[in-house]
Amino acid sequence: MTVWIVVSILALVLSPMVWLRPSRKQSGQMALRLEARRLGLAMQLAPQQWPHWLPTQPPSPCAQYCRPRRSPQAAQFCYWQATPGTWLNQWREPCEDPALLAQFSTLPGNVYKVEAGQQMVALYWGERGEASVLVAIDGVLKALA
Repeated sequence: MTVWIVVSILALVLSPMVWLRPSRKQSGQMALRLEARRLGLAMQLAPQQWPHWLPTQPPSPCAQYCRPRRSPQAAQFCYWQATPGTWLNQWREPCEDPALLAQFSTLPGNVYKVEAGQQMVALYWGERGEASVLVAIDGVLKALA
């Protein structure tokens, strides 16, 4: 009887420590973020206001992976992926640039947005997938930078 009481007390004392352990999803996201850092990508959680016309609302804040641009005079753009493979601008016009479409076709379906400003190229992603998906994302960001 004394053994069961001691085991019960130990279980009650140690059970909150289990809550401190990250979940599988969190561990996977952390592994992807560390791999992105090894590839030279910057990552941050950025709050977003998504267009109302997207079929499913992406999370906010969303993981933003970015790379600095080499030329500030390069074209600026912003495209959202409405459905896998369908890239639309803010007026819901499809992307018609063949160079951009070739790069976008290598991205997974859970990339929500790709935008290029004067200083940075950024990609908003759901962070689901393997390291090979991250390599494809890195390739697209390098090509667009």
